[in-house]
Amino acid sequence: MKRKSLFLTALFFVFFYGCFVYSFYPLYTNDDLFANDLLVGEWIDSDSTIWKFDFNYRGERLPENRDSTAFVLQMKEKDGLDFDKHEFLVHIIQMNGTYFLDFYLEEYFDEDNFTIFDLHVMPMHTFARLELDEDGAKIRWFSPDWLEDMLKQNPAAIRHENNGNHILITAKTEDLQQLVVQYADSEDAFDDGVDAQLRRISK
Repeated sequence: MKRKSLFLTALFFVFFYGCFVYSFYPLYTNDDLFANDLLVGEWIDSDSTIWKFDFNYRGERLPENRDSTAFVLQMKEKDGLDFDKHEFLVHIIQMNGTYFLDFYLEEYFDEDNFTIFDLHVMPMHTFARLELDEDGAKIRWFSPDWLEDMLKQNPAAIRHENNGNHILITAKTEDLQQLVVQYADSEDAFDDGVDAQLRRISK
């Protein structure tokens, strides 16, 4: 049990502080969202972590409350008993024929075990390109090193804040979308080794 807890803590810290590009605003507007079941089910990655995507529900888990434009993502070790309580809210949008994902860590602390740590965490949006085939999915996050180099050459490319340790994109959704579409086919923009290769194991 302790090993599982440490594993999941490390996993979610990867999302909080790992090699990702962070945005204050989401990659999508409500008009960009569409009903789909592209990710529903359980997937396994190369580290044997199970990714479980289910539809989001507005309130009780009743058919009439199902939000088919959004997914809740939970993770666990392959041999773990339960999925972790932390949940990502994931949205799919399509721009110029390419799918993109927006991740937001909506549930990140235990209300019954609230600590000062939770007061110092502000979830941000991360985004990635999604590539699908028959039973597989590849999630490719944008590279923070690429973003840093690009902004050094052109600081006005997109509105952002840089405190010397982290870069936070503060541009509104429309400008963020323009940047993502512009570099969607650039291999340099994704060259960071944090891709997730998933294989569907149930739906």
